[in-house]
Amino acid sequence: MTFLNAKWLSPERFLALGFASVILLGTLLLLLPISANPGVTIRPLDALFTSTSAVCVTGLVVMDTADSFSIFGRTVVALMIQIGGLGISAVGVTFILLAGKKVGLKERVLIKESLNLGSLKGIVKLIKSIVMMTLCFEGAGLILSYVVFSQDYPPLSALGISAFHSVSSFNNAGFDILGGYQSLTSYQDHVLLNLTTCALIIFGGLGFYAIREILNKRSWTNLSMNTKIVLSMTFFLLALGTVLLKLTNNITWLGAFFQSTSARTAGFNTYSIGGLSSAGQFIMILLMFVGASPGSTGGGIKTTTAFTLIKSLFSYATNRDCTAFRRRISQESVFKAFIVASLAIFTICTITLLLCITEPDLSFSQILFEVVSGFGTVGLSTGITPQLKDISKFLLCLIMFIGRLGPLTMACVWVYQPSSNLSYGEERITIG
Repeated sequence: MTFLNAKWLSPERFLALGFASVILLGTLLLLLPISANPGVTIRPLDALFTSTSAVCVTGLVVMDTADSFSIFGRTVVALMIQIGGLGISAVGVTFILLAGKKVGLKERVLIKESLNLGSLKGIVKLIKSIVMMTLCFEGAGLILSYVVFSQDYPPLSALGISAFHSVSSFNNAGFDILGGYQSLTSYQDHVLLNLTTCALIIFGGLGFYAIREILNKRSWTNLSMNTKIVLSMTFFLLALGTVLLKLTNNITWLGAFFQSTSARTAGFNTYSIGGLSSAGQFIMILLMFVGASPGSTGGGIKTTTAFTLIKSLFSYATNRDCTAFRRRISQESVFKAFIVASLAIFTICTITLLLCITEPDLSFSQILFEVVSGFGTVGLSTGITPQLKDISKFLLCLIMFIGRLGPLTMACVWVYQPSSNLSYGEERITIG
């Protein structure tokens, strides 16, 4: 029996090992002398943090990407972002297809698990469409971004910045190579760059399956309930976030819309996050916690999970069936939503407590914001990341890893066991 066919290596464990392997490879590449700018020393932990943030498409940084890494180092970061956004299994299947080989059952199962699909039907076609969609969106983003950056940088530099920005935006990574930890603050009033970035973030966060269904069916009535929920929640959260951020902060409507979009796991900012009001930061924490949609490049508990939680609570309170768009939401979906949310809250609370212990000089709100940002693979920060202690950086690496794989997947990694026919008698307990 080979290592890959061992009984203990469930699809969840294989995915976790795959992501961990790519993170380790990225760490080693970033430690190479060619990866650093002249006079810059990159510590192993900082390389690990950067690689983890890139592969987990988060965007939290302990070293400014442009100021610290050479063109080779930035290219490594961009490749890690692309691999992390598409998913380890999707990238692997793409190489199998390029080699002209047949995709086996094991690879199909991994794709199903990584993209949270309901069945194995049409897996190969989906992967092909994912690659094509990614190239199209990133290509369009590159062209539109170049129109902006070419006004401020030489042609080759503008091309490199545009390519990096497009990859980072569509994969909801939040990395930038403009230097000085400035993100997009110098372009806060530039309509074209703001809207281009928002469009890439939104489409990247919708989920590949949802985008494919929208393009194929092109009619609201023909869409599946899952896609309708994704679109409804995306629009609702973007609109609500924009209005609330505008009302609680002295920013423009464009800035409010951009930050509402970015808080959904992207990590770019056009205004200083530390300068936002406490209400504004709390709103962003809630948006980061929900995150993007299933099968996307983003993190968080996902829009469908939040929707199911709200609908199920309402159905229990009114003693009605849990329904949406004239369809009943299955009890399995409701149960899974509560498990995902519970595990997410438990993970965030645990890491927040540990960081409060290791970073006593920081405020609770700063720590909570950083932890939720890491869990949601967002990358927004109040500015404390570079000053964190080594143990705190490692804890953030851990929660970024958990956030990218998903708390339910990580739970299966640790406690997975083959199914058993043994069952026990049922007994009621008092709840509430």
